[in-house]
Amino acid sequence: MTDLHKIRGTYIKYANSCDITTNSSDKSQFIFSCNCENHQILFRALESGCAACTESYNGTSWTAGGAMATARCSLAGAGTNTSALAFGGNANAAATTCTESYNGTSWTAGGALATDRDKLAGAGASNTAALAFGGDSGGYSACTESYNGTSWTAGGALVTGRYSLAGAGASNTAALAFGGTSTSIVACTESYGCVPILAWTAGGALGTARYSLAGDGTNTAALAFGGFASNYSRSACTESYNGTSWTNGGALGTARSSLAGAGTNTAALAFGGYGLVNQVITCCNL
Repeated sequence: MTDLHKIRGTYIKYANSCDITTNSSDKSQFIFSCNCENHQILFRALESGCAACTESYNGTSWTAGGAMATARCSLAGAGTNTSALAFGGNANAAATTCTESYNGTSWTAGGALATDRDKLAGAGASNTAALAFGGDSGGYSACTESYNGTSWTAGGALVTGRYSLAGAGASNTAALAFGGTSTSIVACTESYGCVPILAWTAGGALGTARYSLAGDGTNTAALAFGGFASNYSRSACTESYNGTSWTNGGALGTARSSLAGAGTNTAALAFGGYGLVNQVITCCNL
């Protein structure tokens, strides 16, 4: 019998008789060994940790901005480069409720999320009108919260609780949630708006179910790209949404997951992410 063991994004295939030991005393690297049938494999995976750095783009180049007070990973954001909001995420190996507001120069503390979570999605055009939805709060979260510049208030719950989803939308009253993982990788899309009260309603499903993807645009003109499709396979797939259904677009040059995006569904930017094929190491003869 075999299994997959994930260590810092690397999947290790091993038999039950194998012994995997780890040493993570050095936070910059993660070392493990697998012993089986008198064979040993050592593997070292670099880990840089969560960052607090901010960079702003002017159409030509990136320049450093003020650092966030709380370094974190797997967070969500909304707004512009002079009126932005950062919320949630993983800080010090735990999900956080921390919210910070950016004015183009520096970050200041904002009202905390009611539910601590990471791997969530966000939407909104400024740091005074944002939406947080989904995420991992010890399970697949359906929680939605709306920000008014000072505090978060509960909104309508997602129909399908999930994390590692993507979001799009220009305000805290008009957003789109798509993809992610629940009990399985999902393709479902939900639109947030007044129907007749603020709530999520089902939209057209993605052609390719995936998680850890990126998105941009509005709830009637969105783009989904990248992500994990299945079997730990990264996707280059791009799909465009017209408010009702998704259609295929041009593939990314580099298939990748955990990337970010910005722009519209006709003028978008994809950046960052994991672009290499997952390493699957067989520790012993299976």
